[in-house]
Amino acid sequence: MLTGLTLTEARAGLAARSFSARELAKAHLDAIARLNPALNAYITVLPEETVLAQADAADARYAAGTAGLMDGLPIGIKDLFCTKGIRTTAASAILADFVPPYESTVTARLLKEGAVFLGKTNLDEFAMGSANTSSAFGATTSPWRRTDEPDVALVPGGSSGGSSAAVAAGLALAATGTDTGGSIRQPAAYCGIVGLKPTYGRCSRWGMMAYASSLDQAGPMTRSVADAGLMLEAMAGFDERDSTSASRPVPAFHKAVGKSVKGLRVGIPTEYRAPGLPEDVLAMWEQGIAWLREAGCEVVDVSLPHTRYGLTSYYIIAPAECSSNLARYDGIRFGKRVDAPSLDAVYEASRAAGFGPEVRNRILMGTYVLSAGYYDAYYLKAQKVRTLIRRDFEQAFETVDVLLTPTAPSAAFAQGENQNDPVQMYLNDIFTVPASLAGIPGLSVPVGLNSAGLPLGLQVLGRHFDEETVLSVGGALEAAAGFAHRPTLHAGAGA
Repeated sequence: MLTGLTLTEARAGLAARSFSARELAKAHLDAIARLNPALNAYITVLPEETVLAQADAADARYAAGTAGLMDGLPIGIKDLFCTKGIRTTAASAILADFVPPYESTVTARLLKEGAVFLGKTNLDEFAMGSANTSSAFGATTSPWRRTDEPDVALVPGGSSGGSSAAVAAGLALAATGTDTGGSIRQPAAYCGIVGLKPTYGRCSRWGMMAYASSLDQAGPMTRSVADAGLMLEAMAGFDERDSTSASRPVPAFHKAVGKSVKGLRVGIPTEYRAPGLPEDVLAMWEQGIAWLREAGCEVVDVSLPHTRYGLTSYYIIAPAECSSNLARYDGIRFGKRVDAPSLDAVYEASRAAGFGPEVRNRILMGTYVLSAGYYDAYYLKAQKVRTLIRRDFEQAFETVDVLLTPTAPSAAFAQGENQNDPVQMYLNDIFTVPASLAGIPGLSVPVGLNSAGLPLGLQVLGRHFDEETVLSVGGALEAAAGFAHRPTLHAGAGA
């Protein structure tokens, strides 16, 4: 079935002319028409004639022998990347009608390599959330269900929940995501797919709407580890328009998968064995450790002593940067405008009408910690702790090649389950935030199901700009786990 392929499989099938890019694109458009009303994974679906024209151009390049890395592969684009001539909303009412006159660097590179864009996927508003419930266009629903509560709608994770749901349900072969504190890895784990957060600076942030500029990083969300490597090759590279972009060569990442991991040292952070960690998560972690031992890795305990301060630091730094970045949406320069008697009143009315509750909360938190009298006490101290967290990782990588942890402290939860408890919602990112603060690469790989039949993921963390080793170890985990489960909605739809 065409909507169940990996990128690698689809690319091979297109090259062999087993099917056409038009057929592949049409199958995904049909799946979107069938399933998106229930999932709400897409905010904007491109017109069929636009999608099929992209596919026809890809078929012509295959016929001419000039196909690119992603040629003819239908993917979803998180609606945080500006796409020229295509509505880009950041899932916010303040940008509900914004149509960019330019293309983000990441999407431009994907287009250059021949990717077929299906549409713009849903997300938490301005990427602020871990459940994809704060979108102004409605929540995204996971295609997965608990075996004992099949009628209970679950969250797909966030903020890249639309992308994770679309890939898991067969509405795209892959999708772009962004990761600020875990927004690629956590939804990937919740939806049983692969999610890769590259090293900070590996992919350009130009044309990607900013949440927290020192943390935001684009990455792929796919069905296999090799696919993540393939898509990262197309997305990555230096960009002079982004001052945080790293001038580094882009390796053939997909070739790292399948390499022997024998002799690699895998660190297990003792601080991640947190009290209250569910037994099924702990058991899956232990199974992952056993698989890597069987593959020839040496497993050792390491310490990351400042991990405990990761969430606290993150929820000072990220809102502070958010309050600065979102100041531009004032109803004058950008965004929805609400007329009022004075300029200050226009600002107030436009932002009140345009931003949802979670965004307003984070703007207020950020403005507070940056205000006179609190900057030194909160923001500056959080930045110092961030440095200590980064040093913990650097010291650990002096003795080990990668780290292995759970991706999330639980499987997906029900919509509304933690909605009124912001602290509990923020704890969903407890295992992903430290790596974001340190700027290191992280990969979430689906490895099994919990007792309720929901996916669980393990996270591989690596040195700065060493995505190849991360992908190699992730590939070894993937091969050992043999995760082939599909969500009920996907299977039931005949996709």
